[in-house]
Amino acid sequence: MNGFLLDEHLPAHLQFTPSWPIIPVGVLGVSPTDTQIWQYAQQHHLVIVTKDADFSDRFMVDASPPKIVHRRFGNMRKRGFHAFLARVWPQIEALLVDHRYIRVYRDRMEALR
Repeated sequence: MNGFLLDEHLPAHLQFTPSWPIIPVGVLGVSPTDTQIWQYAQQHHLVIVTKDADFSDRFMVDASPPKIVHRRFGNMRKRGFHAFLARVWPQIEALLVDHRYIRVYRDRMEALR
């Protein structure tokens, strides 16, 4: 794994420092398609961080999907969002060692291999 590819609806700059680089999907141009994001993540060994359920569906049918962190909690104020992610991010990174898909809720996480 080489880093995290943050989907459009997530801030490009986090207020904490993950162990791996953060890459905003903007590197792919304006409004890249899900397919472009998917292929870029596969080619560069990146984890897609998204709130888009389409990636979950695609994960289930692709033979070799990229790793995905699926944000499944509702909207939060910016400060609360960053504080929440900073608190749970170490657990997310630990789960990514052995899992390919992580669902992050406000009160729990689910991980699939």
